[in-house]
Amino acid sequence: MKVSISSILLFCTLFCNAQSKIVNPILAGFYPDPSICFDGKSYYLINSTFAFFPGIPVFKSDDLVNWKQIGNVISKPSQMDFMDERLTRGLFAPAINYHNGLYYVTCTDIDHLGNFVVTAKNPAGPWSNPVALPDAKGIDPSLFFDDNKAYIVYNSDAPDNKPLYEGHRTIRMYEFDPVNLKTLGAEIQLVNGGVDITKKPVWIEGPHIYKHNGYYYLMAAEGGTSVNHSEVIFRSKSVTGPYIPYEHNPILTQRDLDPNRKNPVTSTGHADLVQGPDGNTYAIFLGVRPYEGDYYNTGRETFMAPVKWQNDWPIINPGFAEVQHTYAVPFAGKKPLGNGPFLHGNFAERIDFKTGIPQSLLFLRTLDTTWYKTGKDGLTINLKPETCMENGNPAFIGRRQQHLICSASTEIAFNATAENEKAGLIILANEFHFYYICKSVNSKHEPVIQLFKGDQQNKNMVLVTEERTLVSNKPVSFRINAKNDQYTFEYAIEQNQWKALGTQMDGKFLSTKEAGGFTGSLFGLYTTSSGKISTNKALFKWLDYKGNDTVYKQ
Repeated sequence: MKVSISSILLFCTLFCNAQSKIVNPILAGFYPDPSICFDGKSYYLINSTFAFFPGIPVFKSDDLVNWKQIGNVISKPSQMDFMDERLTRGLFAPAINYHNGLYYVTCTDIDHLGNFVVTAKNPAGPWSNPVALPDAKGIDPSLFFDDNKAYIVYNSDAPDNKPLYEGHRTIRMYEFDPVNLKTLGAEIQLVNGGVDITKKPVWIEGPHIYKHNGYYYLMAAEGGTSVNHSEVIFRSKSVTGPYIPYEHNPILTQRDLDPNRKNPVTSTGHADLVQGPDGNTYAIFLGVRPYEGDYYNTGRETFMAPVKWQNDWPIINPGFAEVQHTYAVPFAGKKPLGNGPFLHGNFAERIDFKTGIPQSLLFLRTLDTTWYKTGKDGLTINLKPETCMENGNPAFIGRRQQHLICSASTEIAFNATAENEKAGLIILANEFHFYYICKSVNSKHEPVIQLFKGDQQNKNMVLVTEERTLVSNKPVSFRINAKNDQYTFEYAIEQNQWKALGTQMDGKFLSTKEAGGFTGSLFGLYTTSSGKISTNKALFKWLDYKGNDTVYKQ
């Protein structure tokens, strides 16, 4: 659907020098596990979404510099939903390929379907229904097309399901039928454990196979998707192996660098390679931008770096120890594909919902169009009994936190009729790691503004503070401000007359290190009637987002 988005660019960082620079992260916020393909004209990039819906965003670029989201692979509940799953489950590590006029995405539905494949003639969609690949048991599948044959490669269990240590995994492969979408022949084990099994390498995963100068290259992540993450490479004269590891592995990691360095990028790995417009090779990979130690709230993000071939081995980020926030590239960027939603840099964005929901916004687990309505006045959301603490589809619509320093705000027309009825703005990391500022009524039916915090131990949310308001029938504005590990919450009855609610809250509570899982934080428009049936509604006039990270001022 077409979406009306009024967006104001506050700073020129997004497009300044865009014709000669790659700006990292190229996708800021919760965009992990990237994969990329080139169809001879344009580049297409996808990411993991876990149990958020729609699943697997698709981005397009004509130059590796300017990107625009053009669709989502899992866009209809008839394809797949993630009901009754925790937010950190769902879809793991997709991969995208192009072959003979058809686009392929392979992925893992971790708790149900397992590895599967979908196809499309247009990467913007529609994509087919998933086809399960029951023989390819494991995670992180990707395809490799070699002349008249195709193969599927993936992470799987230790040999005979008998791991020698925790994290002992293998990389395996089948021949693949790209027409009938099924595996062929016998399974082949390509890698056992990792680069050197005597050193007990862990979590070899995210494999891709490439062909270059007569060699077949098997590239994979190793070390786990945290501070010990890395990317390693093997090669062989035969696609089926044996694969010999590079003697100077890993070809990408940040784990040995000073943790106190300025504006660090950490946890790099899960890479994919592509040929750029200049004929040189480039790598996309995940990384994170912590504000302290291993604390970050923006999730795992997508980065890009040049690749240099040395003695027929690819080296990511050559000439640098640290991943750079910008790279000069020897080719000119083309005209940007669109002016929003913004993907990196410093910017401000207003979503007014007049003609629909932007395809970049996320629901929890499935899409149900019966509980919301868009129109000229904004977004009307029904109050549902479901809460964000359950494994269902609450009345929540969220956008990614993309900056360490940012704010999100909205204006709501809503009058609660009972204590259980609430409408407001939430910053959510997962089911029990969130802060929620909302409007409701107290036991005396007096209008109040409340701030709640998720409570994982007791599986509920606890009231942090509340203030009574003197006006019940006027719209109220809410704003959440993030500054690294500091979050503040404000409301306004009169326009721009902001008042703080409570004191500064601990942002580390929202970090991946404390919340766990694989996702990032989202600012969400959220209503609930807390387990009771209600016919009440809330009207959200807009959702504003402003991000201004110091890293983009370099």
